[in-house]
Amino acid sequence: MITSESNSQIKEIVRLQKSAKERRKQKLFVAEGIKLVKEAALYSRLQKVYIAESAWEKGIGEPSILECRYEVVADKVFASMSGTVTPQGMLGLVQMPSYGLETILNNPKKSILLLDNLRDPGNLGTIMRTAEGAGMSGVILSRESVDLFNPKVVRSTMGAIFRVPFYYAEDLAETIETLKQNQIPVYGAMMQGSIVYDAPDYRKGAGIVIGSEAGGISEAAAAHLTQAVCIPMEGSLESLNAAVSAAVLMYEIARQKRKDCVFTGNRI
Repeated sequence: MITSESNSQIKEIVRLQKSAKERRKQKLFVAEGIKLVKEAALYSRLQKVYIAESAWEKGIGEPSILECRYEVVADKVFASMSGTVTPQGMLGLVQMPSYGLETILNNPKKSILLLDNLRDPGNLGTIMRTAEGAGMSGVILSRESVDLFNPKVVRSTMGAIFRVPFYYAEDLAETIETLKQNQIPVYGAMMQGSIVYDAPDYRKGAGIVIGSEAGGISEAAAAHLTQAVCIPMEGSLESLNAAVSAAVLMYEIARQKRKDCVFTGNRI
C-alpha cells in the first residue's frame, strides 16, 4: 500500500492532473471515478488503477473486473491525488485516444461540430456528451480551445471522451475549407446570423461552428463559413451558453436526419 505523498507514482498522477503539457508529453491522463475507470478498461486504454484504502476495504472496484495492475493508496494520499472534493475512491491512469481528421470526415453521417477557442472545461465536457447523444461524427477543436483531457472535462463527458472522435486543428479556418472541399457545408452560430438555425437542410451533412464563451466565432473562422445562423431568443438575453447553443444545433441536425422526419425548412 502507498502511504506517502512523496511516492513517485503519486507525484506523477498529481502532475498529470495539473498540467496539460505533461499530459501531452506522456500521452496519458487521469480518469477519476468507478464509471470512468471501467469505461477506460472497456476500451483497453487503462494502464493502472489506484484505489483508496477505505474503498478497497468496502470491496469497491474489484480489480479482477478491470484486469489491470492496481495499487491501494492510503486515504489521505488518495485525497492529494484526487481532483474532486468528495473522491469516489478510484482513479485510473489512461492512455489518450487519438484520431486523424480523416476519421471524422469519413464517417457517413458527416455531422461535425467545430469549436472555436472554447475555454470552459464544463462546457466542453457537456458538449462532448451531447455530441454522442446527438449522433455526431466527431468534434474538431481549435488549438486554443481548452484541453480535452483536463480533469474537469474528462469527468463532465461521462465516458463520451472514449467514444466521440475528436481532432485538434492547427488552423480552424483551413479545416473549415477542407470540410467544404469534401462537400460538407459549414454553418456558424452567430448573433448576427442572417437565417434561423433550423432553415438549412442538414440531412446530407453539415459542420457547425460554436465560438468562445466571451468572443463568439473568430473573424478568421467566420470568413470561411458557408452561412451564419442564429438562434432566436425572446426577452433581453444577448446570447446562450456555448454548450446550450451547441446542443440546439446538434439536435436540429439529428432531427432532420431521422428517417421519419419530413423536412420543412427553407433551403439555401
